[in-house]
Amino acid sequence: MSAYLVTGSSRGTGLELTRQLASKPASEVSIVFATARSRSARQFQELLQENDFEKTLRVNVSGPHVTTRSFLPLLRKGLSKKIINMQTFVNYPAPSYKISKAALNMMTVLYSQSLEEEGFTVICISPGWLKTDMGGSDADLSVESGAEATLNVIIKTDKEGNGRFFNIYVPGWEMNSGLNQYDGAELP
Repeated sequence: MSAYLVTGSSRGTGLELTRQLASKPASEVSIVFATARSRSARQFQELLQENDFEKTLRVNVSGPHVTTRSFLPLLRKGLSKKIINMQTFVNYPAPSYKISKAALNMMTVLYSQSLEEEGFTVICISPGWLKTDMGGSDADLSVESGAEATLNVIIKTDKEGNGRFFNIYVPGWEMNSGLNQYDGAELP
């Protein structure tokens, strides 16, 4: 039987990840833990304000950290132990947002190192620019295609991918340049 925890799953990417995970056969993935931050456009703009440094760190770093630590006892019982942090590879203008995402990358690396001997795989994934409340209607991809590509990365990533940050792969988008390229590559 499969077990999943997807945080931030009331709408957008988190909700679609939950829908698609629920449709997977039980044998495909034993346990997946995914942190998906799904915010409204207004709340997201608030996070981009320079004076919201502490709030931004709390949402993007402390939230995933506390959730991961809280669920580790259950995750340790799983066969396939994966912790997935949703990340962006976007050049947002607010320094606090950039710093918080760099901290999430470092936290992912540190968790990957400390949990590796227990068989965990801990990664970051950029789900792409999706048509959600946060991404807006001009975004590149539907939330369904972004979630599907994200799940493909989750399912295929094994211990060799531990501690890494991956872009999704979407056919037809792999040759684009810049932030609109979804080539499945490892990101910095």
